[in-house]
Amino acid sequence: MKFSIVITTHNRLSLLKRAIASAINQSIPCEVIVVDDCSSDGTAEYIQSLGEDIIFYRNLKNMRQSFSVNVGVKAAQGDWIKLLDDDDYLAPNCIEEIMKNIAQYPEAVICSCQATQVDIKGVEICQTPKIGLEQAFYIAQADIHYGMLLEEVPFGTTSQVAFLRDAFLNSGGWDSSLDDCYNDIDCWLRIAQFGDAVFVNSCLVYRVVWSGSYNQKSSLLKRLNTNILIKEKIYNLVNPKYQSVLPPLSCICNYVKLHWLLVALKQKHFVFALRISFPAVLSMRSWNILVKTIRSRNNPPSRKSLILKTTK
Repeated sequence: MKFSIVITTHNRLSLLKRAIASAINQSIPCEVIVVDDCSSDGTAEYIQSLGEDIIFYRNLKNMRQSFSVNVGVKAAQGDWIKLLDDDDYLAPNCIEEIMKNIAQYPEAVICSCQATQVDIKGVEICQTPKIGLEQAFYIAQADIHYGMLLEEVPFGTTSQVAFLRDAFLNSGGWDSSLDDCYNDIDCWLRIAQFGDAVFVNSCLVYRVVWSGSYNQKSSLLKRLNTNILIKEKIYNLVNPKYQSVLPPLSCICNYVKLHWLLVALKQKHFVFALRISFPAVLSMRSWNILVKTIRSRNNPPSRKSLILKTTK
């Protein structure tokens, strides 16, 4: 089993240096690919100075993240791909731990791990929740999309996820129309059509939370509408065995609106909150989903949903 680490970047040289160093210094040697989206801050010159340690591609013009991810994955020689955002960085044993855990599940096509969330200076803020009770938690393909729909299977951000290269290519890769937000989740839900999932309950990546993150640049309305679009896609992929317990799609959409209603109130966007509040606030079933989601995030070990019963 061979891993390739693919880093995409655009005008973030100071942060990129840390990401590259974390990829080069893995406890297991990996192919490291950097795709530069036509940066103008000296990125190309810096990467070229690193010599043969890095495989380097540069877009002739700014094509945005999805295009760059697709270029990097297609060029990779590894069986498995570990994506890495240029503002995040890996723990030294990241690839070794992921490789050790997915080796137990030959039908797995996607793997996620916990992340330590840090500020721009590297100071720890929090850790993302564990999934299940085991060190390596397995979910069969038939259970993934139902879990994603109800937030019981949160694969996480780009830097938390690794995937089988062939499954990525079969899925069609990243969708450029979703570059503003959710392009990663959109890909995870399509990759998950081709096999099982594994969650590694160790913090193997550092995710930087700061105002310059790409997902902070989209409006709340854009993020809400795209979130609903993603839920609709997931809904259509839920295995038929869950039909008897599957909430109506309208209930799921109202749950999403309730989530963004709370976000809007927290950010003091009161007019937007009022605009999206009805009829969502009248749906008790949607409120129940939201409450369960919040509780599960605050108390991950207690998750005993349907998907937990599928653990090998």
